[in-house]
Amino acid sequence: MRAVGLNNLDIWARSGPPGGRPVYPWTERRLPAVTGVDVAGVVEQVGPGTGEMAAGERVVINPILCCGRCEFCLAGEQSMCREYRIFGEHTPGGMAEFTVAPAGNLMKIPSAVAFEQAAATPVCCTTAWRMVVTTGRLRAGEDLLVVGASGGVGSAALVVGRRAGARVFALVGGPEKAAKAERLGAVPIDRVRYPRFSERVRELTASGVHVAADPVGAPTWPESIRSLRPGGRMVICGATGGERPSIDIREIYQRHRQILGAPMGNLTDFQTVMGLVFRGELTPVIHTVLPLSEIREAHRLFEAREHFGKVVLVP
Repeated sequence: MRAVGLNNLDIWARSGPPGGRPVYPWTERRLPAVTGVDVAGVVEQVGPGTGEMAAGERVVINPILCCGRCEFCLAGEQSMCREYRIFGEHTPGGMAEFTVAPAGNLMKIPSAVAFEQAAATPVCCTTAWRMVVTTGRLRAGEDLLVVGASGGVGSAALVVGRRAGARVFALVGGPEKAAKAERLGAVPIDRVRYPRFSERVRELTASGVHVAADPVGAPTWPESIRSLRPGGRMVICGATGGERPSIDIREIYQRHRQILGAPMGNLTDFQTVMGLVFRGELTPVIHTVLPLSEIREAHRLFEAREHFGKVVLVP
């Protein structure tokens, strides 16, 4: 192990889901557990049938685990697999000095790319690409609203949206995060100042955004939907703030809006974002890099929502 990114799943594995509600897959935690989904390191030892992989290779792990046989896998939609699992969530992960992964899930890292940058990419950037590009069908010249833009997925959606040629509106909390979003090329909207942020979105766009990427859930859904222009698309990948929003369905069908699910992504999405990072065409946002021995501080920082982008740990 050389670097591992922190995610909500690591927090939930330790503390349980927000409010004690069952959140897949932690309906029944099995402890002790080693988490860590975003993983980069050096191959120490290989087993039989590992193909081109050899000891000493610099690699990043594709966290998508699937059967490879079902209709969804054969269609290239691995995250729809009936046996879909995530490395480091359903299996022992990378918050350690060593980990074990299927050879087929390893991707070589170019020598010019830092382990920390590679480890900041797989989950959040793959999910963001799936939300914004593959499912959201964002096009150059369109408007994108990113809810929770300071989080891992949110910050990734911001940079993916900017690369796609969209005007990006970043919903964040507080002036400091607003300034960071602006430095990344987004138009910040401070949720503290604009709790009814859809009104601010309409002020800035006249008719609303084409796409809204919302990984937060219940607290933001009503306003995210109202931020959409007629025919707009809201893409969701999680419910970190709650899974049971209160909505008026007339605000959806009477304005021809769509709500689309996009958890994680498929192998193509993963390979695409990793390739962009390797070529320097996409840069994941990293808030800080800490030694694994300071994981307590990493969890505190993450839970307090003090970060903007990924928190990465190095053994």
